Amino acid sequence: MNKNNNHIIAPSLLAADFANLKNELKPCNDSEAEWLHLDIMDQQFVPNLSFGPAVVKSIRPHSNLFFDVHLMVSNPFDMLPAFIDAGADAISFHIETTEPRFTFPPKIIINTIKKNNLRCGIAIKPNTPFKVVEKYLSFIDYIVVMSVEPGFGGQSFIPSTLEKISSIDKLLKEKNLRDKIAIQVDGGIKLHNAKDVINAGADILVVGSEIFKSKNPIETINEMYNL
Repeated sequence: MNKNNNHIIAPSLLAADFANLKNELKPCNDSEAEWLHLDIMDQQFVPNLSFGPAVVKSIRPHSNLFFDVHLMVSNPFDMLPAFIDAGADAISFHIETTEPRFTFPPKIIINTIKKNNLRCGIAIKPNTPFKVVEKYLSFIDYIVVMSVEPGFGGQSFIPSTLEKISSIDKLLKEKNLRDKIAIQVDGGIKLHNAKDVINAGADILVVGSEIFKSKNPIETINEMYNL
């Protein structure tokens, strides 16, 4: 999973200065960070509107980080081609946008992502039980556990998420899938609670304002790796 540690830090671009994205990427590139988390919001599934594939494509030449696209959108299937073309390395979508409506069945979304040689993840909101994604476990690479309500950066970590992470970790181990499926945690992660998140079973920590609002982003990222 990770060349240096047993967890990955994924800076979340949502917390960056959008007027200066090229320079905002530099500390991420120069740190131990390996992933860059890209939150795509459509103002329908969530109340916020972030950025689209054109922005992802424009920053792709300026970073060798693993581009992790998180689709917080009402119809993820329609957006897949544009983000694949923009340079995504992984794409996750919310199970709440497909179950129980099945505008596009999850397997169609998963297959489209995987056949383009990208990693595929399924995201779940804080109140969504993990059981709704269990039938797709053999097809995906990671689970995104939202530790805040999706839509806006800078929210406080929901403490009950720790128990949810631990439960998912335990279930994956019971199914002998722990080496195949990573647990990503997204929202409210800070230096003071990151170790608890890791100890609960998280492999990938999405960190936004704690990095981009820091006086020394490189130091903050590297400190999270040394927890």
